[in-house]
Amino acid sequence: MKALMLMLLALLEASPALAVEPTPEELLQRYDEVMGPRTFEAESQMTAWREDGSSRTYELRMLKAEDDKSRIWFKAPASVKGQEILRVGDNLWVYLPNLKRATRMANRDSFQGGDFNNADILRVSYSRDYAGKRVPSDVPETWALELKAKSPETAYDAIKLWLRKSDGQPVKAQYFGTSGQMLRSAEFSDYTEFEKGYSRPAKVVMRNELVKSRRSELVLKSLKRGVDAPSQRFTQADLGR
Repeated sequence: MKALMLMLLALLEASPALAVEPTPEELLQRYDEVMGPRTFEAESQMTAWREDGSSRTYELRMLKAEDDKSRIWFKAPASVKGQEILRVGDNLWVYLPNLKRATRMANRDSFQGGDFNNADILRVSYSRDYAGKRVPSDVPETWALELKAKSPETAYDAIKLWLRKSDGQPVKAQYFGTSGQMLRSAEFSDYTEFEKGYSRPAKVVMRNELVKSRRSELVLKSLKRGVDAPSQRFTQADLGR
């Protein structure tokens, strides 16, 4: 019996990570690594379902550089083809080709009238924008985090997030306003290896908790990390080119 106890103690000492639970900060950093790599180019499709049962599908390309620069080009449908969105730091602009100019937007504004907002798509930096604490999880084999916004500029005042214990991949999330009311909920699925050693959910369904008949679905078609992203691509002067 004594020999068995000594063997178990030796195993724990040799593999300390097995006995140490991740901190909320480490879990948020993992979420950011999965959902918002530092530099990447991606092709995706978003479909928004309206209250009347109609839907609209958008095709878009996204380029991200560093931690705070993003640009989106809309490829379809024809009514939005040529539109672009630029994010630099806390500033957002939408470029309208018929006006040939850019106008300011806000993080909390709806993304193309759907149930994602601009920050959901263009600003994935939970470790910077939110303070987290771990709470008991009601989903087996997951960590649950409660996040509180560090700034009023964030898209949500609070978020509850569930991450798989096995690999830190997100499973679901709930998003709350300043009143404490749940505004949106998300389900993550179709986990896909886009590059060797890099996997993430290829599908996110965002449900509107205030208007139950509304939902939006974002499907990631491709993603390549470490691409060339010249700084000039993230300037207002480059929009429309």
